[in-house]
Formats: sequence, C-alpha cells, structure tokens
Amino acid sequence: MAKVTHDQANLMLRLYDLRREPRMREARDWYFAKFHPTSLEDINRQAPMGSPESASMRMVITYWEMAASMVNRGLVDEGFFFENTGEQWFVWERIKAFVPAMRARSKNPHQYENLEKHVKRLEAWRKKRAPGMGEAMRQMMAQMQQAAPKTSGD
Repeated sequence: MAKVTHDQANLMLRLYDLRREPRMREARDWYFAKFHPTSLEDINRQAPMGSPESASMRMVITYWEMAASMVNRGLVDEGFFFENTGEQWFVWERIKAFVPAMRARSKNPHQYENLEKHVKRLEAWRKKRAPGMGEAMRQMMAQMQQAAPKTSGD
C-alpha cells in the first residue's frame, strides 16, 4: 500500500467539501434521481442548453472529470482515492454510451477523457479486490432506473 501524504489527504478532503456545497449537492441529487438518458437526443431533452438541468449535468460530470485528472496526474494516490470514492463510476456509467457522440458534436476527441481513463482503472482495481462487483452494480442501476417514477419532465 502506497504512503499517502498529508497534502494528498487534504486534497481529498477539499474534493469532498466541494461535493457537499449546496448547489453541487442539488446537482448530484438531480443527476442520480432524474438523469437517465438513452441517447444524445435524450440528453438534449433532459438537460437542454441553458437550463438548470444542463448546468447540473455539466457540474457533476466536470467535477468528476477534474477529480479524475488530479488522480491521473498523481496528485492523489490512486488506491487511496479508489478506497474512498465510487460516485465517479456511476457518473461515467450514465453517459459512457453517448460520449463518442458528445465528442463528435463538440469536435473534441478528448472530452471526458480523464474520467474515462480513471474509471477503467477503477474497474480493474475493483475487479481484483471484488470480482463481480461491476456487473452487480450495473444490475442494481438498471433496477433502480426501472423503479424510478416517470414524469413528463424526465
């Protein structure tokens, strides 16, 4: 197990504080409760540009893109980060099928690249520590999405 520095622990605590900020908490609540896209068009419908939903979606995804970038660059020990986080996996899982279309639309082949690389390593780390966890979590997500109430705004 790698030695974690005080600076790394302080950065982890700072990242946690950012997740607790009221507007970020609201964005995370919306993302997980109401954002269930099935296509890029669905993303545009659920979170149209200029809407509070679009702001929430971007806030959550770019927070985790930023955090992933810090870990990818070694500013926080990867194992330490993985031991204490998991939300990024859910964020990526929700959008990963649409990221190629998002990249094409923005003409940015690197959009959300840090998060993608980070989550791939997280999955490999989890597979070694808890084989079968990834599939169990995907099944749980599917069940939660099926059970979620449907409203005209979703």
